[in-house]
Amino acid sequence: MQNALPGKLPEIDPMGGDAALDRLLSEVRACRICAEQLPLGPRPVVRMAKSARILVIGQAPGTRVHETGLPWNDASGDRLRDWLGLSVDDFYDPAKLAIMPMGFCYPGRFDRGGDLPPRPECAPTWHDALRQHLPDIGLTLLIGQYAQERYLGPRRAKTMTETVHHFADFLPDGILPMPHPSWRNTAWMKKNPWFEADLLPVLQSRVQGLLT
Repeated sequence: MQNALPGKLPEIDPMGGDAALDRLLSEVRACRICAEQLPLGPRPVVRMAKSARILVIGQAPGTRVHETGLPWNDASGDRLRDWLGLSVDDFYDPAKLAIMPMGFCYPGRFDRGGDLPPRPECAPTWHDALRQHLPDIGLTLLIGQYAQERYLGPRRAKTMTETVHHFADFLPDGILPMPHPSWRNTAWMKKNPWFEADLLPVLQSRVQGLLT
């Protein structure tokens, strides 16, 4: 799938939407709690509407997402959309899919390379309040170890691979743990063919069932 922006992004707060959610999103986007720790400054990236059926909880924006303000606007987003079986336009329709990372702003990089973990302030400050405005979520994707740590807690296995492998245990709760769709995980996917053979068909079936 090509990394192309949708022709026209749907409105975040369409007519008849949730005014309270709109106000809360404005507060989130004005957040400056950890501004001094952000190398590129704050630019909270979150996208949702009250009618969303799927919630994607990922890690934190990279530099490209920081520059554009559009979540998953990179190679990882291309792969995630392939996994979901969604077009770019459907993926970026907040009435269908809500996007709320563990850290809303780009956190910077380690000296040795690679992005820093999501800032710890975001989730405890904003997640519960935002989720209260999403009453129709039928599937929550927990992408990566940080989301799984917060939302699965002691239900996690010893490794992320084991947690994802036991994805069926979490489906009754409308939760699906997943690896990050980074191209760095290509080798992981080759070592774990069950991910594409077993998990992805279930994911795509759930997505289509919720959005059609």
